[in-house]
Amino acid sequence: MSVALLEDEITLALIKALKEGKINEFQDILEELQPYDMAIQYRHLPDKHRNKFLLFLTIRQLTEVMQELSKNEQIDILHKLGLEKSAKVLDRMDNDDLALLLADLEPERIEELLSQINQDDSRFVQNTMTYPPETAGRLMNNRYVWIPRHYTIREAVDKIKHFAELAEYLNYLYVVDEDKKLVGVVSYKDLILGNLEDKIEEVMYNRVVKADVLTDQEDAAQLISRYDFVTLPIVEKDNTLAGVITVDDVIDVVMQEANEDIEKLSASGKSIDFNTPALTAAYRRLPWLILLLFIGLFSGGIISRFENTLQTVVALTFFMPMIAGMTGNTGTQSLSVVVRGLASQKLDYKQTIQLIIRELWVGIIIGAICSVLILLIAYVWQGNFVLGIVVGSSLLMTLIIGTLAGTIIPLVLYRFNIDPAVASGPLITTINDILSLLIYFGMATLFISQLM
Repeated sequence: MSVALLEDEITLALIKALKEGKINEFQDILEELQPYDMAIQYRHLPDKHRNKFLLFLTIRQLTEVMQELSKNEQIDILHKLGLEKSAKVLDRMDNDDLALLLADLEPERIEELLSQINQDDSRFVQNTMTYPPETAGRLMNNRYVWIPRHYTIREAVDKIKHFAELAEYLNYLYVVDEDKKLVGVVSYKDLILGNLEDKIEEVMYNRVVKADVLTDQEDAAQLISRYDFVTLPIVEKDNTLAGVITVDDVIDVVMQEANEDIEKLSASGKSIDFNTPALTAAYRRLPWLILLLFIGLFSGGIISRFENTLQTVVALTFFMPMIAGMTGNTGTQSLSVVVRGLASQKLDYKQTIQLIIRELWVGIIIGAICSVLILLIAYVWQGNFVLGIVVGSSLLMTLIIGTLAGTIIPLVLYRFNIDPAVASGPLITTINDILSLLIYFGMATLFISQLM
């Protein structure tokens, strides 16, 4: 369109075109929209206009929109399109996205849809679905170009021209032997600069960075990030080239894993989004919260145990929430650092010790500064230097312990092959609450005679 429209204006223009049945005007509006924007417009449309919106889209546009929607929305669209049109859309979808979508359908429906698409793609998708979830095998696709090692550069270039539209990226070509074993990789740049009669095996790199089909998807994503690749070859155990993972899939993995970690850190454990019913959201949050409730009762028991101390020195009550809050917060911050670190790299023994020592020093530095400040505040406010000593020293010890707890607990869980994000923020905070109360009231009781 000649004039840039706002999102709401685009929606109104699309509705007008749909109502009046003006398909050319509809296509003019979509010309400058990216697939993501088209998917957003589909979501914004009232239900009564969605069927016509899908009808006006070309097969290419339908495929692009489908790949930007959630699985539930994709399944809903497949039902609306019918078998024949659905098959055409699925035939154009990336195989990894297709395998992800079909995994949620009934076996009969999967068989029905796969029977309608290209046989090679159908076999590849069926094979992909045999790999465990969240592995490289499930994430790979067959949109890449491979060449035999005996090819010349001229033959390789001819093959690229023939399969250019089918491949997602042409930055690298993967070289295989007679048994389709991965033996090398050659860049598109090397082909352009090389002599057309040179053999591929003369210009290829023999050392290939690759991943096994059973490699965890996070590890595969780290390889792409580490080497700045746009594609990563995936091989079977016998080194047979099975497929590739592309950088756009890695971004999806990173987002997915980040969301999972956030859910665990918030103690929800399972996915909760804007569309989750209230009853379901409450059910998913309750187990952790009930556990924390009982742990919290233990905190209440500690306060009750030191009731006489509180009655004797009422000023202690003022500083109690501050100490508990700061300790819980510093523990959660350390937890966040560890979880992010473990998500991006594997820690060996030396790195683990270095991390613990680093976080110990963080706790000491923060604790020392904050304890001096609170000591001065307590002294100026209450005119009691001993109260300042009790509050300041308690804060110093609890901040050090809180920082170490937030660091060591996820590392211990990781050591026993438990997802460290399970050591959620609320759990760390509750444990630190208990420790901070014990230290605070213990110090106050120790100096009770000087505080009176």
